[in-house]
Formats: sequence, structure tokens, C-alpha cells
Amino acid sequence: MNFKKFSKLGQAFMLPISILPVAGLLLGIGGALSNTNTIAQFPALNNQVLQTIFTIMSTAGNAVFANIALIFAIGVAVGLAEADKGTAGLSAAVSYLVFTATISGYLQLFAAKDAKIDTGVLGALVIGLVVVYLHNHYRKIELPSFLGFFGGPRFIPIVSAFAAIFIASAFYLIWPPIQGGLVVLGQKIAAMGSIGSFFYGFFLRLTGALGLHHTIYPMFWYTSLGGSEQVAGQTIQGAQNIFFAQLADPNHTGLFTYGTRFFAGRFATMIFGLPAACLAMYHSIPKSNRKKNASFYSSSALTSLLTGITEPIEFSFLFVAPWLYVIHAFLDGLSFFAADLLSIRIGNSFSGGLIDFLIFGVFQGNSHTNWLLVLPLGAAWFALYYFVFKFFVTKFKVAVPGMLADNVAPSEISKKSNLYDQAQEIITALGSADNIEDVTACATRLRVSLKDSKLVKQDQLKQIGATAVLDVQGGIQAIYGSKAILYSQEINQILGREE
Repeated sequence: MNFKKFSKLGQAFMLPISILPVAGLLLGIGGALSNTNTIAQFPALNNQVLQTIFTIMSTAGNAVFANIALIFAIGVAVGLAEADKGTAGLSAAVSYLVFTATISGYLQLFAAKDAKIDTGVLGALVIGLVVVYLHNHYRKIELPSFLGFFGGPRFIPIVSAFAAIFIASAFYLIWPPIQGGLVVLGQKIAAMGSIGSFFYGFFLRLTGALGLHHTIYPMFWYTSLGGSEQVAGQTIQGAQNIFFAQLADPNHTGLFTYGTRFFAGRFATMIFGLPAACLAMYHSIPKSNRKKNASFYSSSALTSLLTGITEPIEFSFLFVAPWLYVIHAFLDGLSFFAADLLSIRIGNSFSGGLIDFLIFGVFQGNSHTNWLLVLPLGAAWFALYYFVFKFFVTKFKVAVPGMLADNVAPSEISKKSNLYDQAQEIITALGSADNIEDVTACATRLRVSLKDSKLVKQDQLKQIGATAVLDVQGGIQAIYGSKAILYSQEINQILGREE
């Protein structure tokens, strides 16, 4: 798989992952406020109406996490389908249901009663990719006249269902040893202890520079690579699956699962570290340039602090000083290392910002999470990031926004007055509509597949507001923050590619 396809797969993961914050919000608040310990501590919550609301919130949120594999199968199919995405999504849903039912049938016929095969997100990924292949190749198929009703897009759910039976048969034979291998690998990673947590955080941050982290962490979050635990009498696999299962279990006592080490290291970096880096860079640029760059640094810091979205500030120094990004990745890895040593057990739904910290840390109680330890760790990380960035940016005159006279932060560059005009400008900067093969977006990046990347006018993209433009095989990634998804929709509408 080439870089362009691999990157597009990571972007497709973002569709199902984007559902998790809302589901986590419902489960986190509902589970915390319906917990017997919380009720005992705050008697005002012992109200039938309130407890009904909190229980429904918890149940509704848990429904998403209980069906995360199905959601991933649909999301991958929708994200990678070239057209008629609705049919692709329906086909993936049917195919995955047939897939799981077939495996269940084999287990009932040939295995012990307590035997279990849980393919998790990997099974969903295989189903999604097979459905996408069938959909993109055969959605316009013409069948003989007596079968004409089943031609075209109607053919895809049918052929996908039959394909799912064969895929399930193969998984029934090959998955048990693979699953056993993942369990062993997960155990070895756990046995590495805090050092393993460091390497996870370090390499996850490094791959984030190319937007490939979305293809890595789901393996730890949703498969046995992230651990296995018995929760409420059921075997749960995957770090996030385990965390939310414990969150939904009213009888859970003590600290949450050790698998939270794949999340807990984020909070010191995103809430404290990167905002400190913003302050350090702001203090490093000439005083004459600070006022016109203040809004960029303050908004980037606030975005990282509240939501855990870090690209706006990271891409202000990634391309002008890649070595500084490596230092940042190293510090982030140390954050995971320190959180592991301190037994901080806070999970998250999507990121490591203040919102997730409050819901999955503070609201769950210190006895479950050790959230109080994040405060001194965060204070240390604020000081560490500030002095590291202040030293290196000042000493090497790193060309962060505002360092040079003509180096103005993207938020200060004049832009077209409306979204349509901005999208037209981007199309022109990409070498015209004829040069554009595909346009998608993740949380902050506009991802464009192109016929000829040499036609791209990167300076023009930056004038429209891109923090940075990354050349990738077969296209570019332009960092537009929260407007990336809006630009993607508008460009596709202009190009007539919305289905």
C-alpha cells in the first residue's frame, strides 16, 4: 500500500473515531453521576428523575462502544468509497453482521461452549476494505436482463454478504493463533512497563507529523494488543474498550485498568506542555511582532488545552525545525513514561484536552484515576516545555510565526470574505480542478490527491490560511485547523463530487 492510500486509510478511521467524544461524554458523565460512591458523597444526586437521566446517558454512550467494530466497518467503507457512499455504508453493515453471525455459527457447531473469537477492529477493517473494493469496482455492473433488478448498486450488498461468509470462514481458521499472538505481544508490551509507555507516546507523536497516527493507535485501543481484562464477567479486549466497560460497570472499584497508560500521558503535554511552548515562542519573537501574532499563539494554546488538537501549534515549527518536533515527541514520550510511573489511570474518548480530563479524570474520582497527580506533573511539564522551547527557538532563531519580519501567523493573513471564495482560491492553488483527484479532511488537515503535485502553489495555500503544507506521495496535506472539513465539503461541492 503506497503512502497516499495509507494516509487515506488513516483519514477514513477519523469518521468512526469522531463519534467517540460525544459517546464518551454521555458515558463519562452518566456513569460518574450514577455511581453508588458518587451518590453517597453527594446525596442531592439521589433523585429518581436524575438517576434515570444519568442511567440513560450511560447506556446510550455505552451502546456506541459496544458496537465499535461495526461502526468502524461502516466508517472505513464510507470513507474510502469513490462514490455512492450510502450504498457502501449499508453494504459494510450487512457484510459485518453476516461476518459475525457466520463465526458465531461455526463456534456453535464445532467449538466448545465457552470458545470466543473476537476479531475486533481488524475484522472490521478487513470487511470494510473488501466492501470498498467490491463497491468501487462493481457498483455499475450490468447483469443479464432477467437479473436486471439486482444490477448496479443493488449488487453490492448482495455480493458483500456472500464475501463476508468466505471471510468469516477464513477468520475462523486463522484468527485464533493471530489473536493468541496479539495477546502475547500485548503482554510483552505490558511487561516492558513504563519504558513501553515511553516508546508508545514517542512514536505515536512522530507518526502524527505525517498524519499516520490514526492507523496506529486503534490497534492498541480496540484489539488485544492493548490488553485483555475481565469486566462484569466478560472478557474485554483493547485498552479503550476495557476502560469504557469499567466505566459502565457500577460495581468497579479501585483504579481503572493499566491499559489507560495509552491515554494518560497525553494530558500533561496537551493541557500544560504545548500551551507553554506557545508562550515560549511568543516570548522568543521580536517585541515588535508580538501584537500581530498574539491571537495565533493564544488560540493555538487554547485549542490544545481544551480539545487536545495540537496540529495548529505543532505545524508552526515542524517544517522550519523538524529537529524541534523530534524533541517535542521525546518530551511527549516522557509524559507517558511519567504518567505510567505515577499510576495515572485516566482514559479518553479522542484526545487529551481539558474536556476529557474533567470527564474521565476528575468526574470519576481520584480513587479511580489518580487525577490529582496530573496537576504537579502538568506544572513540571509547563516549566519543561517553556524553557526547552524558549532556549532552542531563541538560540537558533527558529522561524516560527513572527520571528521574521515577513513571517506572519496564518490567522493574521487576509483571507477571502466567504467560504466559497476561499475554496475557489484553494482549487486554483492546487493547480485547477483538473489536477484534483480526491479531496477529504480529518480534524485539521485538508488531504488532497493530485495528478501532478508540482502544480501546487504552496505560498498561495498559506496566504489563504494554511499553517503548513506537507508534500506526500501523490498529493498534499494542508493544515487549516477546524476549517479543513468545511473546505473539503465546499471544494467537493464546487467540483460536483458530492454524492
